[in-house]
Amino acid sequence: MKIDHSVPLEYSTEENKNRIFGFWVFLGAEIVMFSTLFAVYFTLWNRTGNGPTAKEIFEIGPVLIETFLLLTSSFTIGLAINSMRQGLMKATLGFFAVTLLLGLGFLGVEIYEFVTYVGEGATLQTNAFMSSLFTLLGLHGAHVTLGLVWGGGLMLQMKREGFTPDTANKSFIFSLYWHFLDVVWIFIFSFVYLKGLM
Repeated sequence: MKIDHSVPLEYSTEENKNRIFGFWVFLGAEIVMFSTLFAVYFTLWNRTGNGPTAKEIFEIGPVLIETFLLLTSSFTIGLAINSMRQGLMKATLGFFAVTLLLGLGFLGVEIYEFVTYVGEGATLQTNAFMSSLFTLLGLHGAHVTLGLVWGGGLMLQMKREGFTPDTANKSFIFSLYWHFLDVVWIFIFSFVYLKGLM
């Protein structure tokens, strides 16, 4: 395997470059999927039947906590990749761990939010609005859950094998995935929660 030392380790082989390009294509497909779910949500968001409406169930407090946790985790995964490029294993693993803990915190608040909705009688079957809301938020939450498992596995692999073209490439691709989840959340925060609270 020919390694190009003039570029960051994650780009150092032809295979690594192809993997990163392939992952951008995958993210393109993810954008299409989330765009479809946003379109469904915007079509159904005022189809509330006998309620509840977005204004009745949304609370800004938990949403702000979720946003803070996820956006901070985007910053820390960036620090992890920066540390990896400098060859600092402890710092990389530390920032990875902080990122995953923040993601876990986000997931905990989201689950609390879902339980609160269900406790108030707002379930997937209540009306079209709730159905589209649970689908959109649930899919995003499932992606975060997958990211937690993936990131945990990567940490173990880096600890076992060190920085190699393979582990660096996987870590960089993971960071792209994590940033993507943050971007989707910004749209959810802006166009689902803030719009619903107005």
